[in-house]
Amino acid sequence: MRLEARAVVKRFGAHAALDEVTFATGADARVVALLGPSGGGKSTLLRVLGCLLVPEDGSVMLDGRALPHDEAGALAERRKNGFVFQGYNLFPHLTALDNVALPLRVVHGLERDAADARARELLHRLGLAAHEHKRPAQLSGGQQQRAAIARALAPRPRLLLLDEPTSALDPVMTGEVLDVIRELATEGGQHIVLATHEISFARLIADWVVFLADGKAAESAAARDFFAAPQCALAQQYLEGLSKYR
Repeated sequence: MRLEARAVVKRFGAHAALDEVTFATGADARVVALLGPSGGGKSTLLRVLGCLLVPEDGSVMLDGRALPHDEAGALAERRKNGFVFQGYNLFPHLTALDNVALPLRVVHGLERDAADARARELLHRLGLAAHEHKRPAQLSGGQQQRAAIARALAPRPRLLLLDEPTSALDPVMTGEVLDVIRELATEGGQHIVLATHEISFARLIADWVVFLADGKAAESAAARDFFAAPQCALAQQYLEGLSKYR
């Protein structure tokens, strides 16, 4: 896939979370990592790319096609994508199976048997076959996040957008979830846009990196080039600062 942003602006009140963000990825990017310090615009850009937010100005292109700015068009685009956020956002009164199957029935129009079969397929794939009848409170944090990933994958999304999916997890649970994402990227061929502070993980799976700071895309480069020798001073300082704590 190829992602391109041209002078994208997104404001919240007087604050410009995205301040004329401009970048383009390589045409064959499968996994794009959004990196940078907190408050730099990663989560906002991720939501704009997924059409959860519509920018006030500028344009976003996916494989040469402009994403819509109107709400009806944005809604149609959102239904083609899968989203996983920092919080699991599972329905607390539903089982893991129903959390995955319900959106397939309500949003995508599948019959119950087909939705349940797809849900079971994914729960099995993500190591949750024995937990399909448990409610979220009965699952560990890592299991809840894997259920959230299963729900995002259920409609076979064009893009899987992940916003700090391991930020609320301890190291063991983080490893569980990162293993799932790596499998999706390397074996499943899923197109992924990932906002993360997990630099070692981004280094492992990303094809392309967009580095954001102060609401701007300070650098956009192939992952191998970025991690070998970032060109902008902010990215150099960011990676050097993280390396001190490894």
